[in-house]
Amino acid sequence: MDLSIIGYDPAGAWIKKEQTVTELLRHRNPAGLTWINMDGLDKTDEVNRIADAFRIHPLTVEDILDTNHRPKVEEFDDYLFIVLKSIVTEPAEGKNEVDFEQISLVISENTVISFQERPGDYFDGIRKRILNNAGRIRRTGTGYLAWAIMDAVVDRYFVSLDDIGGEIEEFEERAMNEKDQNIIPDIQRVKQNLLRIRRAVLPLRENIQVMMRLDSEWLAVELAPFLKDLHDNVIQAADSVETYRELIAGVIEVNLSAASNRLNNVMKVLTIISTIFIPLTFIVGVYGMNFKAMPELEYPLAYPIVWAVMILIALGMLVFFKIRRWL
Repeated sequence: MDLSIIGYDPAGAWIKKEQTVTELLRHRNPAGLTWINMDGLDKTDEVNRIADAFRIHPLTVEDILDTNHRPKVEEFDDYLFIVLKSIVTEPAEGKNEVDFEQISLVISENTVISFQERPGDYFDGIRKRILNNAGRIRRTGTGYLAWAIMDAVVDRYFVSLDDIGGEIEEFEERAMNEKDQNIIPDIQRVKQNLLRIRRAVLPLRENIQVMMRLDSEWLAVELAPFLKDLHDNVIQAADSVETYRELIAGVIEVNLSAASNRLNNVMKVLTIISTIFIPLTFIVGVYGMNFKAMPELEYPLAYPIVWAVMILIALGMLVFFKIRRWL
């Protein structure tokens, strides 16, 4: 478990890292704003210590520890609670593996607490803005910090979706390749990833709408344009997911059409061969009968004549098929 705390106000900022919640709480910044970040939820006793220190409701603690929870927004008397999903794609053996992580935010008057499933994140840009006094983050409240964290998570959605879009473009090229036997499992994998991303993005879109309507003391009126921009980004991400799902469906149709076309070609060749052999089989069958009164059998040139007739029939049928454009 990694614990960090950042204290800041318009005049300055500092950051500390500790091993336990008890040590971390010694650095609380009652005069300014505080951002506490906990990476790793395996030590539930440490999570409970933070909950006790900041009067976080037990139901909220349950939601924090339940990493399969649906994205949500809840307002309590002392804080605002937000759950959202982080999405990261990681290349593995030529494929993009999509990794999901739950991020929980507890926003109070002068403190933001973020809970992450595992160490490592992409919030360093926010930390640098705080420490270097870049932008407006040190001059605004905890609602703006929460928005910045959510905005960083949503921006990462587009990186992951671009990676998936690149895979889908490859599928479009592979769909017509009859020797590619792995395309269907790969398409199914991407379809499942898109479904999981959809389950993360759509609820977040609804939750931001809820936040925009909340009359909360932690979401200042000045945050309205930022939340609207965040909402627009989430809508764009959701539209991209739906577009990619439609493209995947199109690739599947193309692949099935190509497979059906290949099967039709094979069946056409086999049908033509069978059709050519029908009259030949008839001739062979006639002269294969055990009748003595067949004068052709005594004729010296009967054998080569039958062969010539069968060859002419086969060639004639091929010419006929060619004229009718069946070949």
